[in-house]
Amino acid sequence: MQTSDASTPGATGFEALGIDPRFLKVLTTRGITTPTPIQHQTIPAALEGKDIIGIAQTGTGKTFAFGLPLLQRLASEKGRALIVLPTRELAQQVEDALMPFASTCGIRMAVFVGGASMHLQKKMLKNNPRILVATPGRLNDHLEQRTVTLKEVSILVLDEADRMLDMGFKPQIDRILQHVPRERQTLLFSATMPQEIMGLASAEMKLPLRIEVAPSGTTADRVEQELIIVRQENKLALLQSVLKDFQGSALVFSRTKHGAKKIAKALNVAGFKAAEIHANRTLGQRREALEGFKKGRYRVLVATDIAARGIDVTGIEVVINYDLPNDAADYVHRIGRTGRAGREGHAVSFATPAQARDVRDIERLIRAELKRRAHPAHAPVTFEYEPPRGGRPPQKRFGQSPFRGKRSFGGRRGGGGGGGRGGHRRPSR
Repeated sequence: MQTSDASTPGATGFEALGIDPRFLKVLTTRGITTPTPIQHQTIPAALEGKDIIGIAQTGTGKTFAFGLPLLQRLASEKGRALIVLPTRELAQQVEDALMPFASTCGIRMAVFVGGASMHLQKKMLKNNPRILVATPGRLNDHLEQRTVTLKEVSILVLDEADRMLDMGFKPQIDRILQHVPRERQTLLFSATMPQEIMGLASAEMKLPLRIEVAPSGTTADRVEQELIIVRQENKLALLQSVLKDFQGSALVFSRTKHGAKKIAKALNVAGFKAAEIHANRTLGQRREALEGFKKGRYRVLVATDIAARGIDVTGIEVVINYDLPNDAADYVHRIGRTGRAGREGHAVSFATPAQARDVRDIERLIRAELKRRAHPAHAPVTFEYEPPRGGRPPQKRFGQSPFRGKRSFGGRRGGGGGGGRGGHRRPSR
C-alpha cells in the first residue's frame, strides 16, 4: 500500500489541483476557495484514477475530496459512479453537496435510501442517472428485485466504511461488491482504520494510495472537552443546567432510541425547543427534525449514534454526550459535529460513577485526558473506581453498536414482491 504525507500542503487553491473551471465557479459562489488537507491530497490522485484510502476526522471535507474528481471524470469519460454510505442523512448530505456541480455538466443523480418509496426510486432510473447514492440495505433491495444493475459502475465510493461495518452492513457490502466490475476505481473514506477496513482494502483495491491527515482517534483541535460525573437519576436535571450555560444550538447524544425520545420530551416540557432523530423515526420525521435544527426552529437535537456522522450543521455550539457511546471511537464522531471547519466548539460528556473504564478507553483513543469538572448547580460525584493509566487496551464493553437508450442503473424489473430476505433481521438503514 502506498502512502501520502499530508503534512505539507504545498500549493493552495482548487485551480492548482486541476479542478474543472465550471466547478471552480460553483466553489467561488459558495465562498469555498481553499482546499482542506484531505481535499488537497486526494483530488489530484483521484483525478488520475488511482484507488485511494482516505482517513480524516469528521468535518474535514471528505465529500468534496471524492465528489469533485468523481464528477470531473464522469464529465469526460464513459461509465457511472456508485456512492455507498451508512445512513439516510449522509446520503442526503452528499446529494445536496454534489448536485450544484453535477448540474453544471448535465450529470443526473439518484438516491436510494430506506424509508423512501421504492416506486419513486425505480422511476428515477428512467432519467438515466450516472451517479447513484445509496445505503447498503436499500440498494440490496433493488438488487434482489433486479430493478438496478451495477455493470457499468467505473467508480465506487465507500464513504464512512468503518461505520457501515459497525452497523452490520458487511453482508450487504459483500453482495454489492459482487455486482460491480472488478475493473474500476475504488475510493474508500473513513474516520478510523480498523482491521476490517484493511482487509476490505486488500481484497478489493489495487495498490491503494493511503492518505491520512490525522491519526485515527484524533479529535478536532478547537473543541473544548469536559467530563462531568453524575448519577443516572440526576442526568436530566444536569442536562438542563448545562444547556443553560450555552446560548447556541446543542446536539445531545443518547445511547438508545427510547432514551432519545424520553430526553426530547423532557426538554420540551422544560421549555427547550427540542427534536429527536433516531431509527424509529420515519424518513420524513428525520428530515423535518434535521431541517428544523438547521434553521433554528429547534435549539436542541437529541440523537442516537445513527446521526453521529450524518449531521452536517455549521455552528453547533455544544455536543453533549448524555450517555457515553458503546464504542470509544464513536466519541470522536460525535464531538466532530461541533468545532467544524476551524470553528471553536464544546463537548460535555456525562459519565456515571461506574463508568471509569469507559472514560479511560476514550482517553486512550484520543490520547488526552478529559477535563473533569463538577457543575455548580449539582453536588459533585466521583468514580467508584478509577483504573490506573496504561492498563488494558481499549475494548467494546457493550458489544457492537446497536444499529446493527443507454442502459442506466436500471436493470430488468423483477416480479413485484418486497425484496424480502428470508425472514432474517435487517440492519437499520
